[in-house]
Amino acid sequence: MNEVKQPKKPLIYYYCIAILVLMLFNFLAMPWLMQRQIIQVDYGTFMTMIEERDIGQVEIQEQENQIIFTNAENTQVYKTGMVFDPDLTQRLFDSGAVFSGEIIEQMSPVLSFLLTWILPIIIFIGFGQYMSRKLMERAGGPNSMSFGMGKSNAKVYVKSSAGIKFSDVAGEDEAKESLAEIVDYLHNPNKYREVGAAMPKGVLLVGPPGTGKTMLAKAVAGEANVPFFSMSGSEFVEMFVGMGAAKVRDLFKQAKEKAPCIVFIDEIDAIGKKREGQIGGNDEREQTLNQLLTEMDGFEENSGVIILAATNRPESLDPALTRPGRFDRRVPVELPDLKGREEILKVHAKKIKIADNVDFSVIARMASGASGAELANIVNEAALRAVRDGRKFVNQADLEESIEVVIAGYQKKNAILTNKEKLIVSYHEIGHALVAALQNHSAPVQKITIVPRTSGALGYTMQVDEGNHYLMTKEEIENKIATYTGGRAAEEVVFGSVTTGASNDIEQATKLARAMITRYGMSDEFDMVAMETVTNQYLGGDASLSCSAETQTLIDQKVVELVKKQHEKAIQILTENRKKLDELAQFLYERETITGEEFMGILNDGGNAA
Repeated sequence: MNEVKQPKKPLIYYYCIAILVLMLFNFLAMPWLMQRQIIQVDYGTFMTMIEERDIGQVEIQEQENQIIFTNAENTQVYKTGMVFDPDLTQRLFDSGAVFSGEIIEQMSPVLSFLLTWILPIIIFIGFGQYMSRKLMERAGGPNSMSFGMGKSNAKVYVKSSAGIKFSDVAGEDEAKESLAEIVDYLHNPNKYREVGAAMPKGVLLVGPPGTGKTMLAKAVAGEANVPFFSMSGSEFVEMFVGMGAAKVRDLFKQAKEKAPCIVFIDEIDAIGKKREGQIGGNDEREQTLNQLLTEMDGFEENSGVIILAATNRPESLDPALTRPGRFDRRVPVELPDLKGREEILKVHAKKIKIADNVDFSVIARMASGASGAELANIVNEAALRAVRDGRKFVNQADLEESIEVVIAGYQKKNAILTNKEKLIVSYHEIGHALVAALQNHSAPVQKITIVPRTSGALGYTMQVDEGNHYLMTKEEIENKIATYTGGRAAEEVVFGSVTTGASNDIEQATKLARAMITRYGMSDEFDMVAMETVTNQYLGGDASLSCSAETQTLIDQKVVELVKKQHEKAIQILTENRKKLDELAQFLYERETITGEEFMGILNDGGNAA
């Protein structure tokens, strides 16, 4: 069991304490030291103070031939030389002075020097030593510069039977099958040795965020029932050069001692990026990577240590890291398909109370393109909605609404559209739906709404494919572009003007048209020549053109022509079906939200097909 450590206080906490101590010392000690210094005055001043009754305590020291006295407030000590004055005692008595046998003596110069100079220096040095020790402890111990900072601090899970199993991970059957072979090797290594087979030294899990890469690694540990070392790639990166490499050595030393075991490095791209050889590069990162390469290549085949790593940027990894002999096997952990989404929903639905008549296949179709993490969020949002409505069970409507929450945000109840705006949005959304329905190869309309959402959308049209869809033809993409332009086309046909509501539609249509020309080879001018390079395919798919400026200009022209052609097609469809456009828009205006069945029912009642 991991020991729970108390959270460490920030450094500013200790600095504040030091400042307060020094301020308190100055406030209490320094005024006392300054005020208690004895001031020597002449006898005339002494007599004046007697006449003004400004004498507090008096001590006559005949042997030293001096008089020590204080002012009336006893805040300052004075001394003066003795003069023959037989009436002095009476005058002092008449002035109200108090005769005292002991007045605070003048501080010796040595003691004054110690208190005013040496003591603050000692306090300052002592506090500095204390802060230095605290910094060392944070860095890994008293000897962290040589030992502590080289500790890997890996989280170790040893034979946890209550951990995650493969049954807890749904929708990634191919990945589980590949990893199950590794688990079997850890359980039965002799079966593989008899044939002469050797397990991969490293397995790289790649895929988009939220697909369950880390969960799969934990499931491997739960199934294998062996020690499991877990670290993030960023934990190896240190301020001092060489410390990251020391952490790598320590991690693999521990792994060898506990073999057979599994070492999992999450987000390995933090230390495994390509070495570019540029001057001024990150020496610490490169030394850490070099040490990792050495440790992986130095394993014996029967060492029983298997390395798992996860990343969503595989293209950024150093080729020496991904070559056979290090990370031998790459396991894609992609977005789940229709069946996978349904299984994931069922796994997460076990954690909540749900109605018996919920159809997960419908929810899975509506959640096309969702990752495992998003599906888990959909189920949780449905449970929260049930609680808000005062119900103890999640129903079908909760799950369907939660999909809209994840896609478009919550309903924006304080956004009140004018009647004119509401009518424009109705025609806009029906324009999308009508163009989609009156074309071939378009996904069926599932739902249309003009209820504003917190994402900024004033309405949206949801289309849902019947099954898995992996390839798209040129005609399908063109129809999709036409559907995107359908909202603006409806505004032009009905109102003769346009609004800002089509900004996202324009962006999506342009992106598809450009991809057709630069990446998919769907243009006669460029044929099968790639004009665009995609990077970070799992993190948004950023693209960069790799062609001349003249070619870029031609690409822009072709993109404009393609979108304009589909825009004109959408206008033609809506013009030819103006009666249905008006009827459906009025129906949506009154209802605000309609289903795909209601939409198709009105459309098929005497509608035309294009």
